[in-house]
Amino acid sequence: MPSPDFAQFGAASLEQKDLLFLFEHFPVPGTDAVDAARRVIEQPSTLESLLESRYVQDAMLDPDSAWVNVSPKLYFNVMLRRALAGRRDSGERRTIHYLANLLALYASNERLHHVQSGEAESYDYLVDLVQAARDAHHERRFLVLSQIGNYALFLAGWCAPWIEHRRRYHHRPLGLDYYCNMSRSHFASAARHDLADAYGLKPVFAQLALRFDYYRDGIERMAGERLH
Repeated sequence: MPSPDFAQFGAASLEQKDLLFLFEHFPVPGTDAVDAARRVIEQPSTLESLLESRYVQDAMLDPDSAWVNVSPKLYFNVMLRRALAGRRDSGERRTIHYLANLLALYASNERLHHVQSGEAESYDYLVDLVQAARDAHHERRFLVLSQIGNYALFLAGWCAPWIEHRRRYHHRPLGLDYYCNMSRSHFASAARHDLADAYGLKPVFAQLALRFDYYRDGIERMAGERLH
């Protein structure tokens, strides 16, 4: 079974233009951006320092150098770190890489409603995904559990103001807690699936379940800052 698209994340998945952007804004005279970009994958700690740096954040927020020069994956990787201030261990850095890749995938509205890219069947409602997980075979069940966790997190984080607006002013029965609980519980279920180990996602899903509010708050904060 090929690796699902949401499992394809990390430093090695950044595009060449992303690495060039990072080093073109390196505040040290004489830095060769092309040579540095070629070597950085061999030095993951260097790349992590760049992703955390204030000067890269400032360069990315500059209206003259933002979206046109970087991929959505790099944009979300840097901006999410900005929204989640503090010291990080390797587990948190890996989870941020995962979320950056996920948000880049969901930048396509079509991918948001599909369990995997290119599938014909779409799901607009979490309740339909829950039923699909119950009916699914072993491998498919893992993919659907992951999609429920991912989709509900996206709604609870990126779309939090919209959810609360609908509940308050349009009397919708489902508030933010529903989406948070749905995401948290399905990340925990996906982490227990043996394919989570096979794809290296078990620690990521476990962290998303245990520290859900931390990551959700960061996504909401990043979305709010971007909209303003």
